[in-house]
Amino acid sequence: MSGNDYIKFVTEQVVSYLDLPVEERKKRKSQQKEETSISNRWFGVLPFVLKSLRKKAE
Repeated sequence: MSGNDYIKFVTEQVVSYLDLPVEERKKRKSQQKEETSISNRWFGVLPFVLKSLRKKAE
């Protein structure tokens, strides 16, 4: 992906997000918070790394 393609993609994503109504943005944000696991919220990415390393070792 060239630099221009990447900039075009990011611009499209930002514009589509800004076109959403405020209620929809708030709903998405709250939904995203609910989907975040507790271990990631408390300890960051460390649990994910350890889990993937353990799977890789098996």
